[in-house]
Amino acid sequence: MIHAQGVAEVSDTTFDAEVLEAGIPVLVEFTADWCGPCRQLAPVLGAIAKEEAGRLRVVQIDVDHNPGITSRYAVLSMPTLMVFRGGEPVKSMVGARPKRRLLQELEDVLPAAV
Repeated sequence: MIHAQGVAEVSDTTFDAEVLEAGIPVLVEFTADWCGPCRQLAPVLGAIAKEEAGRLRVVQIDVDHNPGITSRYAVLSMPTLMVFRGGEPVKSMVGARPKRRLLQELEDVLPAAV
């Protein structure tokens, strides 16, 4: 799996505790080793994880090794980005995008900066 600094890896067994029970919104990247756009997105997600720490948690899940969660949320394309808040998916985006655009798309689901 393509690891971005500051981005934790979750699995079928840890997803509920790490994502659904989190106290802050969680951005989940559904990814795979063979996914070129996922590799392009890795440094963007690493930067966002660092800059938005405390306001947003960023994690990734490998679709090939975690078919349960992938199927539960009907993920068919990589990368798929989903934001979970309060245990529910509140936003879904497909495809890589530049950091600035991704942050703009996340603004409506993140708590206000303090």
